[in-house]
Order: sequence, then C-alpha cells, then structure tokens
Amino acid sequence: MATSVRRAVLTLPAAPLGPENPLPALRPLDETHSLDQYDERAKRDLPRDMARQIGYEPLRTLLPVRVLDGYGRDREPTGFDTIVIENDRLRATVLPGLGGRIHSLHHKPTGRELLYRNPVFQPADFALNGAWFSGGIEWNIGATGHTTLSCAPVHAALVPAPDGGEMVRLWEWEPLRGLPFQVDLWLPDDSDFLHVGVRIRNPHQGPAPVYWWSNIAVPEDEHTRVLAPAEEAWHFGYERSLRRVPVPEHDGADRTYPLRGEFPADYFYEVPVDSRKWITSLDADGHGLVQTSTDTLRGRKLFLWGAGPGGRRWQRWLTEPGTPGYAEIQAGLARTQLEHVKLEGHDDFSWLESYGPLEADPAVVHGADWDAARAEVADRLELALPRADVDAAYEAWLPYADNEPGERLATGSGWGALEVLRGEMRGGYQLHGTPFDESMLGEQQAPWVELFTQGTLPKPEGVVPPGPTLVAPHWRDMLETAPAEPLTEYHLGVTQWHAGDLAQAVRSWERGLKLAQSRWPLLRCLAVADREGGNPERAADQYAEAFDDLCRERGDDESWTAATASLAREAIAALLTVDRPQDARRIFERLSDGIRERGRFRLIEAQLLLAEGEKAAARALFDAGFEVADLREGAETLNEVWSSLTDDPLPEAYDYRMRPSAE
Repeated sequence: MATSVRRAVLTLPAAPLGPENPLPALRPLDETHSLDQYDERAKRDLPRDMARQIGYEPLRTLLPVRVLDGYGRDREPTGFDTIVIENDRLRATVLPGLGGRIHSLHHKPTGRELLYRNPVFQPADFALNGAWFSGGIEWNIGATGHTTLSCAPVHAALVPAPDGGEMVRLWEWEPLRGLPFQVDLWLPDDSDFLHVGVRIRNPHQGPAPVYWWSNIAVPEDEHTRVLAPAEEAWHFGYERSLRRVPVPEHDGADRTYPLRGEFPADYFYEVPVDSRKWITSLDADGHGLVQTSTDTLRGRKLFLWGAGPGGRRWQRWLTEPGTPGYAEIQAGLARTQLEHVKLEGHDDFSWLESYGPLEADPAVVHGADWDAARAEVADRLELALPRADVDAAYEAWLPYADNEPGERLATGSGWGALEVLRGEMRGGYQLHGTPFDESMLGEQQAPWVELFTQGTLPKPEGVVPPGPTLVAPHWRDMLETAPAEPLTEYHLGVTQWHAGDLAQAVRSWERGLKLAQSRWPLLRCLAVADREGGNPERAADQYAEAFDDLCRERGDDESWTAATASLAREAIAALLTVDRPQDARRIFERLSDGIRERGRFRLIEAQLLLAEGEKAAARALFDAGFEVADLREGAETLNEVWSSLTDDPLPEAYDYRMRPSAE
C-alpha cells in the first residue's frame, strides 16, 4: 500500500490536566538535571565544550510558561485526536494535542510494537512546568528537562514529501527561548523506517541557547540490552554528580541492561565524532527498535529506572499495575542533558532521524564481547538502513522544509502568531514552512495584541486572576511606556524579575500595590521576592496578607480554585518555615473540603500537624493512605516527613526514592 495519512481518535483511561496555575512561575521547579556538586575540580575534569555549555544560560524562571499542577489520579475513558501515518510496513500514531508525541510505532510484518506504548494517560510532575506523561517518542526542546510542551497542542498539517507523497509537519513556537521549530514525519512507501526531519530556527538578532533531546520509551525486561557505539559514558544520578564511567561494566555490573542497576540513572554515551550515530534497545531474541540520525544529533543516552523499590514505584505511578516496565533511549544535540548549545541569530539547526525495527544475532548481542556486540548491531543497521541512505534522505528533505503546509490537521497555541504579528511590524520574521498567522490568536493573546497596537493593557472584565505575562525584552519595553495601571505594574514587575532586575521588579509591584483593588497577585510576588532575598518573616507576612485578600474576592470557577490551592500551598510553607503553625492552620482551615482532600494537602496537613507537635495525628494520615498526584521527580518530601514521625521503614506506597540514602 502507498503511504497514507489519516485522522483518528484514540481512547485511553485518562486523568484530566486541570487548569493552569495562575501564579507566575518566578522560579523554576526543582530541576533534577543540574549539578549540586559542581566544584572547580569537577569542572576541570570535564571536556572544555561540555563545561562551557553546562554553564550556558540556565533558566532563572519558567516565564512566560505557566505551571500545570491541577491534575489528579482519577482516570476516565477519554478520546484523543491522533494522526496516523501508515504504509504496508509501519504504522505511526501521533498525538498533536500532546506535544506531537508519537504514541505508537507498529511494525506490521512482525506484529511488534517498537515503542513502550502507555495504556493510560496519567500526568505526573516531570516536565519543566509540571505535567508530563510517559511512553512513545517525545520531542524535548527549550531547556534542560522535559519540554513545557509535553501536554500542550502543536500545529500540524500535510506537506509534500520528497518521494512525491505526503508527510506530516508539526510546528510550534517554543516559549522559554522564543524559537520556532518543526518536526516533519516522512514514511516512504515500502519503508521499515520513519524519517523525522527537525529544524530549530533563531529568527532574532542575538544568539539563543538551544536544547533538544528526542526521548524514546522502549519496553524493558530482565533481558533488555541497550547498545550504542561507545566505550565510555557520563553517568548522572539523582545525587546530581557527573562522572565518566566505562561501558558496558562499572561498579560490578553490566549497566547496558537497565534492570541491573538499583537506582534511576542517566548514561550519556561518548560517541566518537566520526562514528555513525545510533542507539538501540534489543530483547532476548535480538529484536527491538533502532534510532539513527545525521551527525548533528551527536548525543545518545540511556535512562533506566533500575530494579530498586523507588524506580519500580515510579513506573507503576506513571501507568497502571501489571504494565511492563520501560527504559528510555535518547538522542540530543549535546553530549549530556545538562547542556545548552548556542545558536547564532538568523541561523538554524537541522538534522534527520530515522526510527525502525532491528534484528541482530542474540548470541552476539548478549555476549560478553562488547566490541563484537556493537559491531553486530552496526552491521545489521547498515544492511537495514545504510548510513549513506540517511544522509541522502536528509539532503532530499531539506528543500521541502520550507514548503508551506497544505491541509491543516491540528492547531497549537497562538503565541507564535503574536510574536510574528509584532515581528512583521518591525521588519518581519522569515519563517517559511511554519506559518503563524493571525487566525491562531486566541483569548490569552488578546491583551497583548492591544498593548502592541494601542499602547495599553485592557482592564480585565470582572474580577479574575491575572493572565500570563510575556517577558521578552520587546514586551518589557512596551510595558514600561504603557500607563502605570496596577495590572500593568504587576506584569512589568514580572518581566523585570525575569530579566534579573529584582530591585526594579519590587519597585514596580510596590507601585502597583498602592492603587490596586486586587492586591493578592502583587503581594504574592513581593512575598517571593522577600523569600529569595533572605527575609522569610516578611515573606510570611506578605503571603498571609495575600491569602486574606484572595479570599475576599475569589469566585467559584476553576481558575479561582487553582489560585486558592496554589497560594495556600506556598503560604503555608512560608509560615511553617518561620515556625508560625497557628497562622498556617488558619489558612488551611479556610480551604474547601475538595482542596483539603487532595493528596498534596493531606501531606501538607501532616507537615502542619508535625509542626503543632501532633505526631500521632500526622502518622494517622499516613496510615489512612493518600497519593500526592503532583509529587515532583526526585522529591524526597514523603520520606523526610515519614522519618520525622517514626523510625519504622518507609511503606512501599510512599517510596519514591531515586538515590541511595545519605547515611
């Protein structure tokens, strides 16, 4: 059959995402891919380019992105729009409403699913902005960690393919770095391999930090082996240290078998510069998925959950009981995921990836000779898809990368359209092939369109939490010249904070506070500033006043519920930090039953009871059982609170530990 593209609906048990958190993300969420033990000696031991890129433009905030933390654990059958790309050999199922993720890659001749295909949609707190889900192939762009677009829609359309057929283009405006990108999915007739053309463009004058890792979830059991053309790797664990280790064995075990480690870990392979770039995961019979690419995508990585209780618990948490485990094989622009790569102004990065089945001799693949195992895979890959063919496919794709999309298949956000609208009035962006037209503008962009065209932000209709703040320098300039209304001062302070001008941000928020009827958004920002500035008592006062003001004006829709829960969570933590459990208790008691019954607030109540000296009552909450839906990757809060209550072993239900004990 000729390659076809069609739309379909996939029904999965799914937990709803919930509303965005309306509090501006003035600080990043705790990001696990950073070095806590990064001293001068460690820096000297790293390759020069790696050390430079690890220190290049880390995130100071998550702005302009909002946090997604309103999901739960109750799942109901839900339909997801999909795009199905299919020939007589392969069928790829894409989720345009969830970052363009490839949910499934099914090989027809063998009837094998090449990816780990999650049977549920269950958000968890792994992305830079919170909600993320496991499985499939994810396109990670923006900054170190899982992309903020994990659970966001992207644009999708049909475009001509190099072989005369059709391919699917996915594109969006990445908000953290302000960079447009595209992912072209091309499945030639009679091919066992899906080609993926990727382009990231910097339409601005100055350089921009770029991050990209293609994240591939693959099935895992005790016989699964991951192979890459490397003899060394950089090991990164949740102790947040980076060290060079031999491949395949170190610390007494063959770490290319994901279940032979106890704790979750990353292995970033040192792939020689001249070597073909590939990575594969093969089962006991030597069958599995292989990913290869042109040389621009230089990095390769294995992420394993390990066989310990914490990793196993996380795997069950991300799916449902009885589901096989998975590991992740990945490919990136840099050696490690701790790095950002500089992209000069008016330049781009582009490359081609290919995904398909691989069969190799299991006796060699699982033999003791690592060189022979790698050579076997390399030879089988060269037979299945020669390196020259990948390079030729890339050259064939490049002239089509600028082709304008035809039939639209899905719609993403309006933020790119807003930036292009502004850019066109200032000389224009040349973004052939990835249109961001005015029809994409939506409700969230409307105030910023008015600021751009009229020079002022519109007054909100009714009493509502403030909308998102745009923080690029050109928006900050517009806010600085707009009339000094309280809402404008609020947004201006947020942009100044993002730019690192913390003192000026505080002055803007204080000016806005003098005239504001809705005071809590400004007070909360000032509380964060006090907390970061080393004034915890004043921060606690600001938080308490902010919560009082929110309670005075809040409505009963989901945006107000989200604001109430988020502000209460921060305020209680701030008050407990300065040993004011009575004030924290007053905030907790003003929450609705629906909020107090959430697992996150059960944990907060246990912390509150502990601060009040009520250990038995806090222990009773744990014994009754609760689930913290938005437990952060790498978080040890459950273990820490439990250890404050008792010397008993941590129950399995609360064991999410991802690193060895510090003892």
